[in-house]
Amino acid sequence: MTISTDPRLVAFSGGVSLDFDNTVILQALLFTLLLLILKPLLLDPMLRIFALREQKTEGEKATARGFQEKAGELLERYEQELGRVAEVANKERERLRIETTKLETEIMREAREATARIIEEGRKRIESEVNAIQFQLGRESEKTSELIVERVLGRGAN
Repeated sequence: MTISTDPRLVAFSGGVSLDFDNTVILQALLFTLLLLILKPLLLDPMLRIFALREQKTEGEKATARGFQEKAGELLERYEQELGRVAEVANKERERLRIETTKLETEIMREAREATARIIEEGRKRIESEVNAIQFQLGRESEKTSELIVERVLGRGAN
C-alpha cells in the first residue's frame, strides 16, 4: 500500500506515512509463537502462584477473623468476670468497713472505760493524799499553835 506524496494530500491526511510489508506479519507470527511457548512455561505457573497466594490470603483473613471473634468473646467474658470480681470486692470492702467500724467503736468504748477508771483512781488517790496532807497539816498546826501558846504565855521559854 502506497500513500501518495502529493503535498496537498499529505497535509490533508495528517502527514503520517505507514508502510506495511512482510515484517509485520513475521513479527505477529513470532509474537504468537512466543506467547504459545511462554504461556505454559511462565504465565500459567505465575497465575497458579497468584491464585494460590490469593487463596492463602483469604484463608489467613478468615483465620484472623476467627481469632478476632474469639478475642471478642474472651474480652466479653473477661469484662463480665471483672464486673463480678468488682462486685465481690465491693461487698467484701463494705463488710470490712462495717467490721472495722464495730471494732473501732469497741476500742473507743474500752478506751473511754479505761480512761474513766484511771481518772477515778487518780481522783481517789488525790483525795486520799489530800486527806493525808490535811491530817498532817492539822497535826502540824496543833503543834504550832501549842508552841505559839507556850511562847506567848512564857511557859516554855527554856
